[in-house]
Order: sequence, then structure tokens, then C-alpha cells
Amino acid sequence: MSSRRVVITGLGPVTPLGIGVSALWTALLERRNAVRRVQAFDPSRFRSQIGAEIAGLSINDFVPKSYRKAAKIMARDIVLAVVAAHQAVRDAGLRTRCLLERGEAVGEPNLDSTRFGANIGAGLICADLPELAEVLHGASIDGQFSFARWGAEGMNNLTPLWLLKFLPNMLACHVTIVHDAQGPSNTITCAEASSHLAIGEAFRTITRGAADVCICGGAESQDNPMALLRQEIGGRLSTRNDAPERACRPLAADRDGTVISEGGGLVILEALEHAQRRGARIYAELVGFGAAHDAHVAAQPGVPHPEGRGTAVALRKALRDAGIGPEEVGLVASFACGLREHDAAEARALQSVFGPRAGHVPVMNVKAGLGNCGAGSGAIDFIAAVLAVHHGAIPPALNSRPLDPACGPMNVVTDGPRDAGIEYAVSPAYAHAGAQNAALVIKRFRA
Repeated sequence: MSSRRVVITGLGPVTPLGIGVSALWTALLERRNAVRRVQAFDPSRFRSQIGAEIAGLSINDFVPKSYRKAAKIMARDIVLAVVAAHQAVRDAGLRTRCLLERGEAVGEPNLDSTRFGANIGAGLICADLPELAEVLHGASIDGQFSFARWGAEGMNNLTPLWLLKFLPNMLACHVTIVHDAQGPSNTITCAEASSHLAIGEAFRTITRGAADVCICGGAESQDNPMALLRQEIGGRLSTRNDAPERACRPLAADRDGTVISEGGGLVILEALEHAQRRGARIYAELVGFGAAHDAHVAAQPGVPHPEGRGTAVALRKALRDAGIGPEEVGLVASFACGLREHDAAEARALQSVFGPRAGHVPVMNVKAGLGNCGAGSGAIDFIAAVLAVHHGAIPPALNSRPLDPACGPMNVVTDGPRDAGIEYAVSPAYAHAGAQNAALVIKRFRA
């Protein structure tokens, strides 16, 4: 049981369904779907040509004017994180340097920057392909790449700060600089499990007294040829190019893969006494965190243990950390995104943990309209679960019928939105190609 209570005071989703809390929540309740044919590049040479994208995003709308020159060394993933941070901080009512300089807040900072930490999950950031291709071409002789020419000439055609656009820790670097977060900072790169692990570490940072406030979560863009190719080679993508809105079918009997996406979210965790002292609005309380390693996936990359052993272990640890039993859980925020083996493994993990209740506890899923954005996916799931607990409503899952018998019994909410008084919700996450698993327990806030 954690010794210091941690509450959630700010939510910053950046998704293809909308930017900010209100936009995302409304889209989920209204059953919107953002999966379309890919527009960011020509996908015609790929088997899967669909995904969920964020249009019209300008970093200048989310940072102080004095910081805009830094946008030149921001890859898309970094931009997503900085935008998410702006949304989360503003939603929490924090007066950070960014908001003060932008004129979105007045007065003095209302937190101690040295007690403001950050834990952000990141993925494999794709290099700027047109920029890199031009340089590689210049390092070639008669169409053949030359290491000698690359060392002598090619590298000189890259900007000296080129590498800073693509280091995973740069998400946290820019966020902490913009908002003057001088507390403990860390970056976690564990694919789809990254956001949950980052939120869990931030939770631990506050409970042990090393910080009063933490910004945490994750972001990633897979809206690029390299990420699409990587997922395609891994056999994880749906090829329903003629019906993109029906392509991602989590837990459904006829699911055939997921779709690429971009986005994520950052959230503000805060020590309860700190939040109350400044009169913050509190969405919910974070009361449990668990993590586990699935040796089966480590031995057979990309293949989960058929019984979801890693997910089950993480869930049990999180429940134990929260001091509750599975019978007290009123909602499961499923991580399933349409991968046949992974969806089934997660379902069996839930059956293992919840026993006879597995067919009764409500299950929500938001992936069908959003796809998989890697390190950012867990943050979106977590934010949706927090909002479900806060509002007492469960948004409907799309494309999950007919439910795969191999995933049953499971009470997937496909009608609604459904009103529900939720005391506790659990949110699991797992890396599709790795062995990392994590779970978080959210509680309705009571002073």
C-alpha cells in the first residue's frame, strides 16, 4: 500500500480524435472513428495503407515565442509530447513558465519547480527521411553507398544538431525545459508499455516524497514509412484498405490486425496535500501500480504467453499495491488493438485474475477508432479510464462484435455510452514485440 496519496489533476491527450480532454471525451462518447487512408505520405506500395493521423498541428500554438526556434530540432514525436504537456499543465491549473510567458496564466508559479518531475515514454523516432535520403545519396558512388564518402562528406551535410531530433529522451528534455520542471526526470522506451511504466514511476516518485508534482505519460508517431514497414514486417497490420473505419477490430472474431497511428498523452500526478493546498480540481486517485516481465515473449519475440502470464502478474501486483481484491474492480480499460494472439492472451489474463467475475466486469476499449500509436497508446487508454471513473460513464467500444469466443467470457461495452458508478478501474498495457507488462489502478476520488 502506498504511503502518500497521489491524485490526477490534469489530462493532456493528443489524438487523431481530438486534442485536449473535452475533444477526446466527446469523440469517444459519440463513437467517432479517425482511421482513414494515410495522407502524410504515399502508402500505395504497402499492403496496409490506412492509419489514424493528427492534422493541423502547429508547435507555435503551444510554446512561448522565445522557444519557437527549438522547433527546428523537434521530430514529430517531440512535438506531440510538448503539445500534450501544454494541455495537461493548463488542464491542471498549474502556472508554469510556459503558460506564464504565453499569457495563459497570471501571477507567480504555483508550484516549486525543484519538486516538479517528469517521466515520459518514447518510441523509436523515425528520422526525417527526405533529409536523410538526400545526404545518403550524396555519400554514394554510382548508386552504391560508400562508408568512406559518408565519413568524409556525407555527415558534413547534416546539421550539427541533427541527432537531437531523434533521441528518445528529447521528449522529456523539451517538456521539462519549456515548463521549468527541475525535479526527477526519466525516459522509458518499452514500446506499448512505455506510458504505463512512466506513469507508474512518476507515481512512485511522488509516494516516496521525491516530488510533489509529476508530468508523465508518453507519445509516439508511427505515421511514417519506417514505422509502417516495421509493423507490416511484424505481421501486425490490418489490410482492410477498402473499409478503414472497420479495420481495427479489438477482441472481435474476425480481427486481422491493428492500424498505425500517432498521438499519446501526458497527465499531471500530484500529491493530494499539494493539490488541495492550491485548490485543484481532482479527476481521480491513482492507487496501484504493477509491472512484470514475460519471459515467454523474450524467448519468442512478438508472441505473448498464451495465458497472458505477464499481464496477469502485473494486474495482480497493481491490485495488491492498491490494497484491493479483483472483486472490487468496476471497470477494465482493455489494451487490445486487434492482434489475434495478443487480444486473446489479454482476455485469458483477465479471466485468470477475475475468475468467475471475468464475464461480468465491464470492459472498455478505445483502440478501434484510434489504432496503435506505440509508446503513446497506454497514455490514451489511461486518460480514457480516468475520465470514465470521473464521469461515471463508459464509452462504447467500436468494431468488437461479434466477440471472439477465444476471448470470452468478457463483458465488452459496445452499447451506450453506459452509465456506471465506478469505484476502481484497472488499466493494463503490454509491449507487442517485447516482454514488458504494466498495470495501473484508478480510484474514484473521495477526500
